Amino acid sequence: MRRRRAIDEPEVASQINIVPMIDVIFAILTFFIMSTLFLGRFEGLAVNLPKAQSAKPQKTIRATVTLDKQGDLYLNKSPLAIDMLSNAVRQLDKPGQDLVVVLNADGSVTHDRVVAVMDQIRQVEGAKMAIATKRQ
Repeated sequence: MRRRRAIDEPEVASQINIVPMIDVIFAILTFFIMSTLFLGRFEGLAVNLPKAQSAKPQKTIRATVTLDKQGDLYLNKSPLAIDMLSNAVRQLDKPGQDLVVVLNADGSVTHDRVVAVMDQIRQVEGAKMAIATKRQ
């Protein structure tokens, strides 16, 4: 049974409530922002890199060796002892592909520690080494 409107009742205009639609759009926007942050290829740990004017980006990076300011060594974000570095890098080498090892060393790490890490990387046959810097 239909209800009849009384003559003195004002007619209510129909409305579209867009608040739930705005909530859904912001939720989708948040999802896309968060997912693109995780899609970035950040292989090394955050260190204070030295600056260089001749810095060039590397196209193919297969391994990232990081020395943080305490002198701790990491291979692709995994902690590692310095004497195990050459064997671990050798395991990453695949036939037919270039092995580029990028060294991210904090600016406060001592020179002898950096040279010791470079010596371990140079023991791997066919490995190319690059040193990460910030562009001035």
